[in-house]
Order: sequence, then C-alpha cells, then structure tokens
Amino acid sequence: MAKGHSKTIFLCQQCGAESPKWLGRCPSCQEWNSFIEALPHPFPEGGAKPIWGGGTPQKLLNLAIDEAQRLTLSWEELNRVLGGGIVPGSVVLLSGDPGIGKSTLLLQMTSLAAKEERRVLYVSGEESLPQIKLRADRLGLGGDNLYLLSETDVEVLLERAEELAPSLIAVDSIQAVYLEPIASPAGSINQVRECTQRLVRWAKGRNVPCFIAGHVTKEGTVAGPKALEHIVDVVLYLEGEPSGSLRLLRSVKNRFGSTNEVGVFEMGHNGLAEVPNPSLALLAERAKGGIGSAIVPTMEGTRPLLVEIQALTNPTPFGLPRRIANGLDYNRLLMISAVLSQRVGLPLAHQDVMVSAVGGLKVSEPAADLTLALAIASSLHQVAVSPDLVALGEVGLSGELRTVRQGERRISEAAKLGFSRCLLPRSMALRTSSSTGMELLGVTTLAEALKQALG
Repeated sequence: MAKGHSKTIFLCQQCGAESPKWLGRCPSCQEWNSFIEALPHPFPEGGAKPIWGGGTPQKLLNLAIDEAQRLTLSWEELNRVLGGGIVPGSVVLLSGDPGIGKSTLLLQMTSLAAKEERRVLYVSGEESLPQIKLRADRLGLGGDNLYLLSETDVEVLLERAEELAPSLIAVDSIQAVYLEPIASPAGSINQVRECTQRLVRWAKGRNVPCFIAGHVTKEGTVAGPKALEHIVDVVLYLEGEPSGSLRLLRSVKNRFGSTNEVGVFEMGHNGLAEVPNPSLALLAERAKGGIGSAIVPTMEGTRPLLVEIQALTNPTPFGLPRRIANGLDYNRLLMISAVLSQRVGLPLAHQDVMVSAVGGLKVSEPAADLTLALAIASSLHQVAVSPDLVALGEVGLSGELRTVRQGERRISEAAKLGFSRCLLPRSMALRTSSSTGMELLGVTTLAEALKQALG
C-alpha cells in the first residue's frame, strides 16, 4: 500500500503566487525560476483573520485627527522621510543591502525614542542580548526606557510586547522570525507574509508604531516584495556604497506623506549621523580643474544635490569598445555616447568610456545628460571644464537640449556653494529667474554646449 503524503503547492518567492505544479516563470510577476515547493499553510485558528479589528462605521466628517500625535525624533532627516514624524499604529518596512546599516539605524532610532520618556522595545532575531549590548556601547547609545529582546517566535515576541506595552517596537529582521503553525522555514514567502500580517494586526489594534527590517535579495528587491509592500504602511530603502560613508534613506511608499523625500546620513564610528549640507559633503574632495569632471545639480526627492560626474576615455585594445557606468544608467551612457559620435562628431567608436557618480549616489534623471556629455568630451579632448560651471539639461537623440524640472531650485543650490555660471537649455534660461546672481548660459544644441564649456 502506498504511503499517503501531504498535498504540496508551489509558491513564487517574489510575489507569493501559488501554483499546483512547478513553473519556470511566474505568470504574475514574470520572474524566472522563482517557484519552490511548500505545504499549503494552515491558518492557526481555522481561517484567515482581518489584519486588525473592525468596529462600527463612522462618518468621515465626525472623525478628528490630531497631527500632534506623531512621534517626532531629534533626527530631522528621518522625520522628513516619514512625512513629519512617526504615525501611531503605522508599520514601516526598512530594507537595504546586507551591511548597509539597517540594524544601526533601528537601534539608534529606538534609543532616541527611549530618551524622550517613551517605552521602546527592540527585538532582534539575529543577535543575542550581549551582542546587541556590545553594539550599543560601541555606538554610545542608551536610554532607561529602551528594552531589548532576542526572540524569533512571533507569538512569544507579541506576548512579551503585550506585557511591556511599549510606545514603539522594532523587529530585526522579518526573515529571522517565524510562526510555529506555518509548515515552512523562516524567511520563506509564507512565513514572511504571515509574520508581517500578525505584526500589523497587533500594531493597528494597539496604536503602536512598528518598524520591521527586511533583507534585500541579490536582484536588489526585498525578499517577497509583493507580499510585503501592500501590507505595510511605509517602505523605506537605505541606499549607498558599503565602502563609502554616505547613506540615503529613500521612501518608495508612504500612506502618511510624500514619497519624494530623501534623508541623507553619514556612517561613522558612532553610527549614522545627519548630513546638514549633502552637496558640500559630496564635493568636499573634488579636485578643481580636473579633466573629465563636471558638476550637475540633481534632485533627490524635493532636495537639490550637487553631484560630481567623472568620465575617462581610453583607446580600446579590443575590437569592441567597452562602456562602464557606476552610479549612472548604463543605457543612458550608451545613448549619450551615440549622440556625441553622430551629432557632434566625437571619435568614440574606438574608445572605452567609463563614467561614475562620485559619492556612491545613483543618478538616473535625464537632467544629468548634459553633464555626462561634458565629462566625456573633457576626458577625450584633455580639456578641463571650468571649476565655477555647473550644467543641467536633457539631451535628445537629435542633439537638442530639453528643459528639466525645478531649474530655479537647482541653480539656487549651486549658487550657495560658490558656482557662478550655469550651462542649460536656452528655453529654460529664458524662463529662469537670475535673482541668485548666477550667469545663465543658454544653448540649444549639444554642440553649442561643448563649445561654451570646453572652447
């Protein structure tokens, strides 16, 4: 007699889609080779629960919201990204590459909240209490109201939280915790989804904000992103080069504020510190008069930042020239190289072109097209761009320059740091106020721009 076996299903590790058989490509999120075999997870109490309690319907006009209820910390950068502070009952997912500083950010944030006479619980499923204490001592953190817990069982975690009744809770990380009734290992799509829903239900029911750390996969997405991002209220990404010191905290979803805000921090011996003037920090080590270097005023959310773009051209020893982009869009580099070759006549067909955005930032907006072209031409001709010049503008396939948004804010930021001239599209120069004292050099084509900047 054949042995009975439990019926299994196949789950997509990216979006949580279910299938009765293995599929090479997920029909929901189009990811390849993402299905794994799993047992259909049972709901512990016989059926799916709502995320939080219902209550009786109420009129919208009768509801009063007190904005003062937001928890504001002494970290203005964090308050900015969250839309003015931490909303009671909100659930925030903090993600980023391994070693980028997620645990450090959570520990510093909970320590700051504890110093404001609020009871805070920091839960770690990856470190023991002595290890957390060592890290806190190294960072110089404390707070009489900061409580630490090392636990991986979500049911036990919530029982301890219920006993403590904190004003804020942080869980590090969602891939390390599990629910006993779910027949899947910790970190699987079933566990990640159900653990998050259980934490959300608890936070909403008690009006306590909850921060959850989530790891990023090798593809650069949060493990199970589709299953998590629609459950939580806020999704934050901590970005930056691990070898560099700058960190950007970017909001990609926020039910209580704008997703156009970015917080800038610097990683040091004492953890993360706010950067009051990011543009100055990014240009601190700039070599004035360097060949192959140009400055662009970019927009990170609603904040203008001045970024140095460097380029290096070199005769290729192979038949096919290489294009290498670090911190810039590779396809954008290919397009700008083609326009420089076809519309301006630069001999790039036998040149390797390597470009980089200094400081570990990722510049993807079209406003950096003109600056990228200037840096490449500067390296090819061995002529430096004037150190008092910034450039911005989108480059079209015909070699024309197009207007970009928020020009006055970009130019104002450049003027504050001592730049006196700005190279930009002529249509944009005619509409931009010169109240900052900057000399606006309006041009219509990329060829004109290169003559203005490089002579």
